[in-house]
Amino acid sequence: MPGPRGKRSTEKAKDFKGTMVRLLGYVGQHKVAVFFGIAFAICSVIFNIVGPKVLGSVTTKLYEGLVATVAGTGTVDFAWIGATLLGLLGLYLASSACNLIQGWLMTGVTQKICFQMRQEISEKIAVIPLSYFNGHSKGDVLSRITNDVDTLGQSLNQSITQLITSVTQLVGVLVMMLSISLTLTGVTVLTLPVSVVIVLVVVRFSQKYFREQQQVLGTVNGIVEEDFAGQGVIQVFDRSEAAVAAFEAQNDRLFTSGWKSQFLSGLMMPLMSLVGNMGYVGVIVVGAQLALAGAATPGDIQSFIQYVRNFTQPIQQLSNVSNTMQSMAAATERVFEFLAAPEEEETATPQLPAVREGHVEFDHVRFGYLPDKTIIHDFSCVAEPGQTVAIVGPTGAGKTTLIKLIQRFYDVDAGSIRVDDIDVRDWDRTELRAEFAMVLQDTWLFNDTIRENIRYGRPDATDEEVEAAAKAARCDHFIHTLAGGYDFMINEEGTNLSQGQRQLVTIARAVLADRPALILDEATSNVDTRTEELIQRAMDALMVGRTSFVIAHRLSTIRNADVILVLRDGDIVEKGTHEELLATGGFYAELYNSQFDEDAVA
Repeated sequence: MPGPRGKRSTEKAKDFKGTMVRLLGYVGQHKVAVFFGIAFAICSVIFNIVGPKVLGSVTTKLYEGLVATVAGTGTVDFAWIGATLLGLLGLYLASSACNLIQGWLMTGVTQKICFQMRQEISEKIAVIPLSYFNGHSKGDVLSRITNDVDTLGQSLNQSITQLITSVTQLVGVLVMMLSISLTLTGVTVLTLPVSVVIVLVVVRFSQKYFREQQQVLGTVNGIVEEDFAGQGVIQVFDRSEAAVAAFEAQNDRLFTSGWKSQFLSGLMMPLMSLVGNMGYVGVIVVGAQLALAGAATPGDIQSFIQYVRNFTQPIQQLSNVSNTMQSMAAATERVFEFLAAPEEEETATPQLPAVREGHVEFDHVRFGYLPDKTIIHDFSCVAEPGQTVAIVGPTGAGKTTLIKLIQRFYDVDAGSIRVDDIDVRDWDRTELRAEFAMVLQDTWLFNDTIRENIRYGRPDATDEEVEAAAKAARCDHFIHTLAGGYDFMINEEGTNLSQGQRQLVTIARAVLADRPALILDEATSNVDTRTEELIQRAMDALMVGRTSFVIAHRLSTIRNADVILVLRDGDIVEKGTHEELLATGGFYAELYNSQFDEDAVA
């Protein structure tokens, strides 16, 4: 995986053979199309291979006719030559047609494989635990979906076709050369071991750079994504130069790995051309001697010279295929690594409760994101159906962590959490999360209309129900002030709405969802005091008859909670109603009074 910024990775491809075997499994799903694609590719090469032999016979016929004309014993048989050349044109046209068909078939196969992989990645994202994304940047994941899959598709399309055609051409040309002259064939074949050595050496040294190039590309994408999203913060804190420097450091790594991989792979073509030219010169010298000795005709020499070019060409193509396959292996391995990432374990709920009441019980829960760093030590609590449970405490006390545990974004290390008398680890995650509607401090809206963003809470809701939910969340008024009203288009980051407006839309989404239980994590933290009061009234009405978990820093918003849990360092230090906790004069009273002192100073 890409490391932190500035840290150089020199990891080599882990399992080239295993990656290729697994990739062949994807190719095998389209065996019919691949079979016919290979068949047409072979036919295309065969038709091309026959061409020089036919052209050589025409040259020989023309030479013999010219000699006969000079000697006065005959003429050039132009009728035979014309008919033969017409047949040769037909061969080349058939070769082009076969090549066109195989290209159409193989392009379809590779694009279907890319489509399948992107679909599998999309499905994988939905079942990967949140802990995976704690150690991987968004840019790296996006790079696997886009750059790596694109590299795979392009490389696969080139590799399969070139591999088949090159091998076929190499074998076919070798057979045709043997049919012309064993001596000339021996001269040409002498260059083969040199070519093989060049390919093996270049592949060995360039492979690690191809993999590093794909890895660093993911890191660069992550930096670009972060800098783009946080441009406002970067400008405010005057960190533009530092951001550019961090990008340049990774961009230099990308340049270095890309330059080395491309330079080493680029050496292969001129080296192979040099070896091919040496063989070409050898054939001309030996061929001239054979022609003078009468052991070969001019047409044979001409055909053989063409075959020499056709013999070195597939070797060069195979060397290019080896480069392409390195890049493909690096990209494919990264895709497979993501697809092999651990998934959330799915369990079918033994028997769903007949009535979803929203009863939640924490029983001696212990949890930490890391094995040696426990956040929740020994948490026990019972939320009766319809109760409002407020969770308060200083930052880092574990309030939001409890909410993540309820919805099983993470599993507890010890103890249990039960929803409607069923352990959350026995719930199907989809069914469990369908119990709760959630409003978070960090709003999430997607690039669509306000209407569709609210309807996200219940896709089958009518327009009237969407608007009713907006009125209940006190956002109907501001929606009507926007151009298009409910059809106002929210941009990708939601920046064409204020923070408070975005929060109101997410609250309307939760209202529309109409779930048995509610989770409100600082749901009113980003709105003004007057809007907060309006939202609080809407929340009070919404929470009637529902089990509600409310996380709040503004303690004035939870006065009416049925029970308030005061967390400190992962433990419940106080528990009771607002009045009871104030009367004890403990930590809650200290927090509550400090807020009023801050308001007075403000």
